[in-house]
Amino acid sequence: MLEQVKYYEDYEIGEARKTVGRTITETDFVVHAGHSGDFFPHHLDAEFCKTLPFGQRIAHGTMVFTIGVGLTATIINPVAFSYGYDRMRFIKPVFIGDTIRSHVEIRAKEVMEKRPGYGRVTERLTVTNQKDEVVLVADHIYMVEMRS
Repeated sequence: MLEQVKYYEDYEIGEARKTVGRTITETDFVVHAGHSGDFFPHHLDAEFCKTLPFGQRIAHGTMVFTIGVGLTATIINPVAFSYGYDRMRFIKPVFIGDTIRSHVEIRAKEVMEKRPGYGRVTERLTVTNQKDEVVLVADHIYMVEMRS
């Protein structure tokens, strides 16, 4: 991982980056179910899923979110902190064998009036599959130190 000090003033609206891909496996489904406690048949029961419109198991939305965010975690900024996520939507299903990648783009900046010395930076996370179809979107909000 790369460490990069980037203050609020350094962020520019429209600045973007893309990640490498990550292929989703059956092991991902099983491990995520174990960690989350979500053993819903839509994720784990292949025979049940054959009776559904998609005809196969569907990845946990929270797993797609976790992996999608993890793909972006390549830069450590010691003056920025995750403040949370807004507007998360699961747009299309992800299946075993799909390869996802993430794209992040700075969408907004604002001074945090109640936290002097900090600004809020909103980054749009878009996760796509191997067909370049959007499967998930969310806004990641950072609390970032200001220079002055």
